[in-house]
Amino acid sequence: MDFELTVEQRALRKEVIAFAQQELGRDAAADDREGRFPREDWRRCAEFGVLGWPVPEEYGGRGFDPLTTIVALEALGYGCRDNGLVFAVNNHLWGCAIYLLLHGTEEQKQRYLRPLSAGTLIGAHALSEPEAGSDVLSMTTTAERDGDGYRLHGTKCFISNGPVADVFVVLARTGDGARAQDQLSAFVVTSDMPGVVKARELPKMGLRTTPMGIVEFDGTPVPAANLLGREGAGYPVFTSTIEWERSFMFAPQVGAMERILETSVQQANSREQFGRTIGTFQAVSHPIADMKIRLELARTLLYRIGWLKREGRLALLEATMAKIFISESLVQTAMGAVEVHGARGYLTDDGIERELRDALGGPIYAGTNAVQRGILAELLGVRGALSSGGPR
Repeated sequence: MDFELTVEQRALRKEVIAFAQQELGRDAAADDREGRFPREDWRRCAEFGVLGWPVPEEYGGRGFDPLTTIVALEALGYGCRDNGLVFAVNNHLWGCAIYLLLHGTEEQKQRYLRPLSAGTLIGAHALSEPEAGSDVLSMTTTAERDGDGYRLHGTKCFISNGPVADVFVVLARTGDGARAQDQLSAFVVTSDMPGVVKARELPKMGLRTTPMGIVEFDGTPVPAANLLGREGAGYPVFTSTIEWERSFMFAPQVGAMERILETSVQQANSREQFGRTIGTFQAVSHPIADMKIRLELARTLLYRIGWLKREGRLALLEATMAKIFISESLVQTAMGAVEVHGARGYLTDDGIERELRDALGGPIYAGTNAVQRGILAELLGVRGALSSGGPR
């Protein structure tokens, strides 16, 4: 394995960073305070091609291979200070577009991927329910047969992008077969269908520029043509996307870790106490050294996943480790940055405290890290590791 970036990838990285620094997050602090989705920045991302990076060119995307996509996402996370905007992009790509890429029919790809890549449609993943989060198999949303189609009934909650989404990938129960894995189906549902109700937006601690909400389906008529895969294949459709979500969604966090590290080094070299810069004190310099260690380990793990997916190989074990390690490393790095900046790091106008608030969601979304550790243990052969619940 050679993770040295190609000339084209290095050029892309510079291009993405320049774009993100110059065009995105200009009003990040104000948007965060107001919990406002930055539609103009979303439009800029679409025009630059961000929303179609992994989508083949014949469907309106850029056609990046997996490793190049990771490089681009890492650069986006480094250059854009609005972590919520980047999170919205990731939900759009890995909660919606990837499902269509992997399981959509040709007609579904033609109908949805081009406008998703162009940003005229915003995608979301309607999975979690009030009583079913990580335990996907216990969901109660149903899709009952109705003539040539289905009627969708149920409530989905904690849906990132939900309040602004136009297209949802929805998992619902379509049967009561002997195996729980055969009872679910996946559907493409658009927000303009009758009975789709964006019930309520949910305020949250961080990532405030990614709207999160409750979405209800009140007898929503869904054509059979909107099935992703066959009826009863919803669970394998879902699990086939897990390694993409658990790893690619966290690529921007590696870029954010590098940005926070550089900010901390600058603070350590410029802030003086007791007649010398604070970086000369081990209490400051050692946590910064730890930031660098976490950054390089995270990047190596992430690039390995990109290489594996480019080669068409499975990366579930690596993706599960990446989700755990990168999300927790970002929290540790952001917390360290607050401490390095002292009182300034606690102020809401400095941006450091926002980095920490945004980071705290990482160990929770895309499957809590407690569940991920159970999955990892099971992948390693520990029998009964998931006996307390969680997706298998």
